[in-house]
Order: sequence, then C-alpha cells, then structure tokens
Amino acid sequence: MNIEIRNFKQEDMPLLGDFYQKVTKDRKVVFWWIGPEENWKNVICAFENGEMVGKGQVEIINSIPDGHPKGSKHSIYLNLKTLPDRELDFELLNRLFQVLYDRALELKQHLSANYQTNFCVGNFGTEANNNRFFVDEKGFKPFETLYTMERDLQQPIEPIALSHPILKSEFWKMDSLEEEKQYLEAECEIWPDSALGLKRLREYKSNPSWTAIPVWENGSIIACAMAWQEDEMGVVEDVFVKVAWRKQGIAKFLLTTALTYLKDVGLNKAKLMVDTENEKALSVYKSVGFEVMEDERRFYMELV
Repeated sequence: MNIEIRNFKQEDMPLLGDFYQKVTKDRKVVFWWIGPEENWKNVICAFENGEMVGKGQVEIINSIPDGHPKGSKHSIYLNLKTLPDRELDFELLNRLFQVLYDRALELKQHLSANYQTNFCVGNFGTEANNNRFFVDEKGFKPFETLYTMERDLQQPIEPIALSHPILKSEFWKMDSLEEEKQYLEAECEIWPDSALGLKRLREYKSNPSWTAIPVWENGSIIACAMAWQEDEMGVVEDVFVKVAWRKQGIAKFLLTTALTYLKDVGLNKAKLMVDTENEKALSVYKSVGFEVMEDERRFYMELV
C-alpha cells in the first residue's frame, strides 16, 4: 500500500477541507477539527496519490491529579476517520491506529503514574463500520452511551428561582488560578473517576461567550453549570448538584439560566450530552425543553 502517514502540515489544509466534505456528506459523524498549530503533533493523516484518505488525532480528556481515589483513571480519546469507501480498509485503519496509539503512549508520560489510563473512542451509533473496527478488530469494550440533546432557544424559557434564600448565584469567569482550583475541587467531588482537570477547564474557558453559573452556600460551591458558544450552537456542559441539595429545583435553575444566557448572546439552539442510563438527568433536561437528537457510543481499552 503506497500510502504516506505523517503529522498534519499547513499545506494540507485544502486536502483536509476536501476530506471533511467527503466524510460528512449526507451523514453525521463525530469529526474532530485539528485545532491550533501546537496541536498538530497529535494529528496524523494518511495520503494516497495526492489525496487525504484518512485522519486521526488524540487528546488527553481527563487527567487525574494525585490524591484522588485509587480507582480513578485518566482518559485519552482518539478520533479516526477515513474516506467513506475506505471505512472497511482495516490495513489503512490499523496503520493509522498504531501511530495514534504510540502518540497516546507519549501523552501518557505526562500523566500521574499512580492511575491507569483508558484509551477511548466515541462515535455516533450510526457509524457502524467505524465502531466495528474498534470493537471487532482492536478489542475495545463498551464504555458508555450518550444522548445528544438540543433545545430550541426561540421557544419560551420559563425562569426558575432558587428556593433557598441562603443560596446565591451569579455568572462567574474564574479569572484566578485559586478560583479554578475551587471549581475543580467541587467538580471532582461529583465525578471523581473522570475529573475535568485544569487543562480541559481552560480549553472550555477559551470558547466564545464562555461562562460558569455556580450556586453558592456560604462561599462553597454546591452546584454549577457552564455555557458557551460552539460555531452557531450554544453548549451547556458540566451540570452538577451536590447530593445534599438535589431534588430542590437547583438543576432546573442552572439549565434555564444557561438557556436564557445563550439566547441573550444571540444563539437559536443549545445542546448538551447525557448518559443514556441517567434517567433522572434525562427527565430534568426534557422538562426544560431539551429533545434527544442522536446517540454517541463510547468504547475503551486500557493504554499499556
């Protein structure tokens, strides 16, 4: 197979545009964009006869700091796509996968050795061939299935007030490292096995119109959500309420506040993702107008 596999370069940009158009034509796929130039060392492309025929990339998604529960695991995700007529070309896919796996091992060296690292991939359920490669060919195991939900911001948004006078909330930019650490400590209490980490938090903060919406009790964060703009879509992310404060309307307050905020910045739709097995969260999201649009299936293997 006369194929060149190497890192993405600036001169590949027109080929990437053609590749994207062919991969996404008449269908929805999970497709990662290459990001800024400093990220291109994580972007691996395959070329044949002057055409891009495959592209993959890897990224650390969850980094577990020392001191967290022993069962916690780092996660490095990959995204791997080929041209539609090469989706079952396992020779091509395996060559790309091996380079991505080796790069993931390099990234793993920057993570605490006290925790294992999962190598993960996520695709829409309709991406049957891509999922088949990872499960049947590479031995990835099912991890979780997520729904993408959307909300029409042109429809009425009924505001929800906080029911306890001791609770306070205002938009928060987390301008200092101390504030970022305060947020991450509260977030990790909710998801100790998949803590967001400072790097990922700052990636979120770099999005247009980013804001956090915390709820405070005497200076402590008891709930929070984030919202930002992604292309022409609003995003709601990291919605959590501490256990002692659940079932008191706080999640609805966070959601309606986030939706109103995104509408006010000029967006027409908002989206979020939720575990398909999280029936309570699904019920809350539907109650404020979100509808299920598609499902994303995630798989993993241990990175060793």
